[in-house]
Amino acid sequence: MFTGIVQGLCPVTGVDDKPGLRCIAIKLGKLAGGIQTGASVAINGTCLTVTSAAKGVVSFDVIRETLENTNLGDLQRGSLVNVERSFRAGDEIGGHILSGHVIGKVRVAAVEEDENERNVRFDVRAEWMKYLPHKGFVALDGASLTIARVDATNDQITVCLIPETIARTTLGSAEPGSWVNLEIDAQTQAVVDTVERVLSSPEWQRRLRGEPSS
Repeated sequence: MFTGIVQGLCPVTGVDDKPGLRCIAIKLGKLAGGIQTGASVAINGTCLTVTSAAKGVVSFDVIRETLENTNLGDLQRGSLVNVERSFRAGDEIGGHILSGHVIGKVRVAAVEEDENERNVRFDVRAEWMKYLPHKGFVALDGASLTIARVDATNDQITVCLIPETIARTTLGSAEPGSWVNLEIDAQTQAVVDTVERVLSSPEWQRRLRGEPSS
């Protein structure tokens, strides 16, 4: 489990592609303190398992399905990634609860910048828009953010970044055309899916109209 508060912007030190698998090494530095093989770490919001760790450099194996559905397949040596260690009981939850299970990628459509402000607009697949309400939670590259604007007509959402987020995450350098990992809020998805299922049920439609059950 994670909270969407990025703890570090860390460099990729090695990429080793194998059949159906990519091995990625990342210099976590102090964030690697006490880490053990098998631990879970969010890399650009994607929950990965530590395969080895030595001198602050931590390695992960990324399978084909993850490479196809996240931006981890685009990483190269020198790329910077958002890193968050897994949540521990008693930690402060500054963002919102995340699983690290990325639903897919969204493309940066436009960036508007002003002093101490960066507004980023994303193109989103139409079927995901119902889970992304105005002022709702969203995780982009593992960073917990609030949706500032929703354009349902064009299937787009916008987030507004403060200087801290600009400086500490990949979103500070994302440009139009960049791919960013998206995790939707699990509670929002559960509510939307439940309501849709109920409303599509003839039995529940009769109950809502106050008619007797068949």
